[in-house]
Amino acid sequence: MTNRDRFIRTMEYQPVDRVPNHEVGVWQQTIDRWSQEGVHPYSLHWDWFTGEEYFNMDAREFIPVQYSMMPPFDRIVLESNDRYEVFQDSNGIVRKALLEGTVRGQRLSMDQYLKFPVEKPEDFRELRKRYESNLQSRYPAQWESLYLQGWKERKHVLVLGKNVAAGGFYWRAREWMGTENLSLAWYDYPEMMHEMMEFYADFTIEVSRPILEKTDVDYFNLSEDLSMKNGPLLSPDTFRKFIKPHMRRLVDFLKSNGVRYVTLDTDGNPEVLIQDFLDIGIDLLWPCERAAGMDPGYLRKKYGRSLRLGGGVDKRVLATTKQAIDEHLELLRPVVEEGGYTPQVDHLVPPDVSYDNFCYYMDKKRLLLGE
Repeated sequence: MTNRDRFIRTMEYQPVDRVPNHEVGVWQQTIDRWSQEGVHPYSLHWDWFTGEEYFNMDAREFIPVQYSMMPPFDRIVLESNDRYEVFQDSNGIVRKALLEGTVRGQRLSMDQYLKFPVEKPEDFRELRKRYESNLQSRYPAQWESLYLQGWKERKHVLVLGKNVAAGGFYWRAREWMGTENLSLAWYDYPEMMHEMMEFYADFTIEVSRPILEKTDVDYFNLSEDLSMKNGPLLSPDTFRKFIKPHMRRLVDFLKSNGVRYVTLDTDGNPEVLIQDFLDIGIDLLWPCERAAGMDPGYLRKKYGRSLRLGGGVDKRVLATTKQAIDEHLELLRPVVEEGGYTPQVDHLVPPDVSYDNFCYYMDKKRLLLGE
């Protein structure tokens, strides 16, 4: 059975020789810890979306379409000292970043966001100029001659766009405005927000179209991150009024043009919106963040087989004991055996997880997957 066959049959609740083995990756600080514990830093790939042979992860290929702004903003350092730096990033956001503990660009804490490129409607009209859809530079060079035939004959899972490359409706709006400003803009600038949601759908459709005219793909991921621990960052009514019609339009386009599944990535607890996601045509929700109460067993009982799932392995448990890891994985067994679910750590593996514990988890997970 090929990796692609295995993935599709799992998503369709059909028998498989084993469930796909997927993981996301690790913090840069985790790489340093594991290196101190004896792992050579170049012995693993670390970005595990595309697989990791050492842990028998299944390969996935992500077509590197660029959905970001072109040109990006220049990175400009506005203030710097031994403790922090203030800078404008490539998205035009002014950030204050703590330098202590930073490893290869990854912070130990969230940056403080000071200013965003969109504050009022005229700012968005100016920002739109950086999102021309018909640019050859958005696609791999000579992709039709170099890659297309391999995509059509693939035996592995093929994904349109790298993880978070396309962003999502809420994701992009927050990236352009910031959480606080966005929370107010639904009410203060409703016309702009309708325009913004329509623009995101139109732009994503047009950038995706050239690839989908030539090949089908196995899935496309919407990265939204629209929830916190206790619920979404916008009300269900706001979601239904501004985002839902355009998300449905985008999903309809993708599925009618060769995308088998559309997945949605959000941390936190989006439960009050899950039925809306299903109405739109979203097939799979991940990473099922345990700290926010997202339990795959509960979600399967409530929503049935219409909601496929990924994630759901509590990264906090991996930092405790082997017995706790055993007990945690055993709770997932009924959902794994039913299908429509690939268990994975519910985000990047943090540096409080030892290499020994992670290897133990992977060994036990392989048994759970049926290897």
